[in-house]
Amino acid sequence: MTPADLSTTVLRAVRRAVEDGALRVAVPDRVTVERPRPGGSGDYATNAALRLAPGAGLAPREVAEILRTRVATAEGIARVEITGPGFLNFTLTEDDGEDLARTVLSAGSHYGHGNALAGTTAVFAPAREPRARVWTETVVALLRSQGATASIAPAGPRPGGAVTNPTVAPAAPAPVPEALRVVPVPDGDDLFGRLGADAARWALLRPAAHDRPAAGGGAALLVPRQCNPLFRVGYAYRRTRALTRAAEQLGVTPAGPVGAGSHEGASPGAPHPAQAALIRLLRDHPAVLEAAARHRAPDRLARGLEQVADAVLRFQESGRPLPLGDEKPSAAHRSRIALAEAAGAVLAGGLSLLGIDAPEFL
Repeated sequence: MTPADLSTTVLRAVRRAVEDGALRVAVPDRVTVERPRPGGSGDYATNAALRLAPGAGLAPREVAEILRTRVATAEGIARVEITGPGFLNFTLTEDDGEDLARTVLSAGSHYGHGNALAGTTAVFAPAREPRARVWTETVVALLRSQGATASIAPAGPRPGGAVTNPTVAPAAPAPVPEALRVVPVPDGDDLFGRLGADAARWALLRPAAHDRPAAGGGAALLVPRQCNPLFRVGYAYRRTRALTRAAEQLGVTPAGPVGAGSHEGASPGAPHPAQAALIRLLRDHPAVLEAAARHRAPDRLARGLEQVADAVLRFQESGRPLPLGDEKPSAAHRSRIALAEAAGAVLAGGLSLLGIDAPEFL
């Protein structure tokens, strides 16, 4: 279950509570689900009860209890707890990522795209400074991935001025374009000429808007070493593609039936720790995309891709995605290969939104 799935589940619970007469409130358009804050528990949490309580005329914990009884039995939820003034905390059932992998692979590089910001319209001022231009282009792509209508205003003078034909009513004033503010590239630094398009875009997008781009001029982004985050992301993607090719040679196909991701030394059905960590990050990817779009922050996506890449490399090293020695291919191997392929789709899709290529070979 992804955060988007959980949000939908809670929203359905609100709707059922209203239909049953347990709550007398307007059903919200969306419910926010996020990682628990300090004092919380489980995998995810929502403040829906606190938001609904004033309109319902009830204490937040009463609203939380009404919702808890309606979501506790939903598939994929192991436990629901109420913490603090009325936060709902969800612990999900453990799985080997089978359903998640299917969801990701069916969407491909568009996994995480959705309609969270449908109805939102954003117009941005054109930018000439290199970092502001790249940042604005990427924010537009992120907003569109979440269903928003986003564009960059054409360069030139804003519409308006004297009316040349007094018999024609003046048009409604155009909205003032939003200018995204970032720390600029130092004057005279041809970052694209020095680093190439991919490394230059990463150097401009990975630091937060208020941070200076590419410490040290970004030259380290051209070095194929583990300390280079761009290299790790690209290398992790290429490892997922290599795993898929090796699996095909061994007759391990992710399209086959997927079984429990058991592992030697683990309880039956429990995923390997490296596998569980990767599942958690892939499940969070839609929320990462939404937050990056909502906050105009491509750096959030870049950091998320780094985390996925590191999890992929740990999974490859210790998660045993392929049979070893005389070991026969099993349903567990198919499950792990499907998960690796899903991770590759997430990395490729994220890099694409940042305007960076994801080549399969070095």
